[in-house]
Amino acid sequence: MDGNTNKYKLKAVIFDLDGVICFTDTYHYQAWKAIADAQGIYFDEKINNRLRGVSRMDSLDIILERSERSYSAGEKEKLARQKNEIYRDLLKKMTPEDLPQDVKATLEALKERELKVAVGSSSKNTKMILRQIGLEGFFHAVSDGTNITFSKPNPEVFLKAADMLGLQPGECLVVEDAEAGIQAAHNGGFLSAGLGAASDYEWTDYPLKRVSDILNVIK
Repeated sequence: MDGNTNKYKLKAVIFDLDGVICFTDTYHYQAWKAIADAQGIYFDEKINNRLRGVSRMDSLDIILERSERSYSAGEKEKLARQKNEIYRDLLKKMTPEDLPQDVKATLEALKERELKVAVGSSSKNTKMILRQIGLEGFFHAVSDGTNITFSKPNPEVFLKAADMLGLQPGECLVVEDAEAGIQAAHNGGFLSAGLGAASDYEWTDYPLKRVSDILNVIK
């Protein structure tokens, strides 16, 4: 690492979950599509892309933008709860086979290098997903939608992960696939590595083609 870029020595990597460690986008899409269809609201993949890295309630607000009626807070809570029930049923299909080998090997290599690893995800289903893909208890810290108030691009989820690790933001590298996540990392004072669409985002410090590329960042 260039000392001019980061005054701390990197001691941990904080991973987003969906789109980085595993891929649940199709399940999110199916669940939100079911809700939108039931409400007679148009919903497609383009709209779904706007939900990446966004909390459940904020995602619902995006979907309801196309509605011809307004929804009370109680109605929104009910719809969000229904979406989560559908989504959790779909998640039960996941197995350790849904953990990409590149990701598994990278996580193990980081631990061998004595770096701490954590998850920073807005999802309230993070722990269930980790259990389904065989990573329950693997991470030194898990910060998720159950212990935060603000969703990305607010840096809260990453700041809490760093606090759980007993580290400063500058000692942690955040790995994200969404611009909102990269922005959150930047806002919190973290270095960031971006995958997919986030790889060429202006605030991304290290563009990645695959998760294992971070092994070349942390030498």
